[in-house]
Amino acid sequence: MDQNLFIWLIAIITTSLVIMRPFKLPEAIWAVFGAFILMITGLISFDEAFFGIKNGTDVYLFLVGMMLLAETAKEEKLFDWLAAFATRISKGSSLKLFILIYLVGIFVTVFLSNDATAVVLTPAVIAAMKASKVKNPLPYLFICAFIANAVSFVLPISNPANLVIYGKEMPPLFVWLKHFALPSIAAILMTYLMLYLSQRNNLKQKIETNIELPKLGIGGKAAALGIGFTAVVLLTASTFNLDLGLPTAITGILTSIIVLIISKKSPLKVIKGVSWSVLPLVAGLFIIVEAVNSTGIINQLASFLTDFSAKSPDLAVWISGFSTAFGSNLTNNLPAGLITGSTLQIAQVPEMLKNAALIGIDLGPNLSVTGSLATILWLVALRKEGYDITAWQFLKIGFIVMVPALIITLAVLFL
Repeated sequence: MDQNLFIWLIAIITTSLVIMRPFKLPEAIWAVFGAFILMITGLISFDEAFFGIKNGTDVYLFLVGMMLLAETAKEEKLFDWLAAFATRISKGSSLKLFILIYLVGIFVTVFLSNDATAVVLTPAVIAAMKASKVKNPLPYLFICAFIANAVSFVLPISNPANLVIYGKEMPPLFVWLKHFALPSIAAILMTYLMLYLSQRNNLKQKIETNIELPKLGIGGKAAALGIGFTAVVLLTASTFNLDLGLPTAITGILTSIIVLIISKKSPLKVIKGVSWSVLPLVAGLFIIVEAVNSTGIINQLASFLTDFSAKSPDLAVWISGFSTAFGSNLTNNLPAGLITGSTLQIAQVPEMLKNAALIGIDLGPNLSVTGSLATILWLVALRKEGYDITAWQFLKIGFIVMVPALIITLAVLFL
């Protein structure tokens, strides 16, 4: 059997195992298993595997910083305070609470990234559901997953996949806004509409109104300041086209250290609370992508896009958006972003086609649980609190929410 066929077969099987999680084992185990098979069979050399792992360095640092920030804030009861505050503002209205969480999700994603929304906002929403004694918290929890991807192309920093796709060719901030401001608005509004329509019956439930606002200690205030400072640092780094991983890791580590000193607490609880398994998951996916790259798929895709966009430029835009959208659900949007970015750097295509590809990579993952790292982080956060969302359960809603949003958003590109 052809070596390239073996590589694709292992990549497909690995992705399926990550989605299905046989024996309820973590996603990371299956991703690492697939990468290990590729290496021991010689389908990818150890040097190539190391190069694939190295490609994810900025992502690892980014995740470490964000997860430390989230766990530190959680330990200092910042999320409990935010939950009680949000629930009081809603005044017993499930719709108001739904809208409020959606708006907060937009803010967090825009300025801290979609992964931060999964890591930081999800625990806050879970706390809010407990405080308000909501019987069915799923409509509110789904917001954290869907808004994280729908808003992730408002700014370059809103999604690590944006950095992976453009690399050193990231457009200046104002050029970025010119390209993606209107499509972002379309994605936000359409995602809200479809998510609300899919969950409206589940929103007809009572919410506790007599909620006492807990006192936020100095440690919680310091954690909030740390998150705010991180947002400023990331926005500044993005403006000057700098890597985001190291600044995020530094601010996350410093915030944790300062808060722990102020609170006079041991760091062990924070360290234990971080979902470290996400890092080998990402590393495994990057190794698999490196193997897929060796099959020559990049040059083939670049050649196809160059020829097709010259013949049918408008149709090529739609194909670019839809192929990256559905493709990101097969490999996760970070690896898919690597393949897409490498392809677009070689291909001679219009700027609009590149924009459509990025929208597909960012918005498309709302289809399935493996579409983006943010969704996987969201699942991890839910499991820590005893909630379990199946792949099929998410897919049924994801299809309803993602497909219309993608169509409308790509159509807005032509305005």
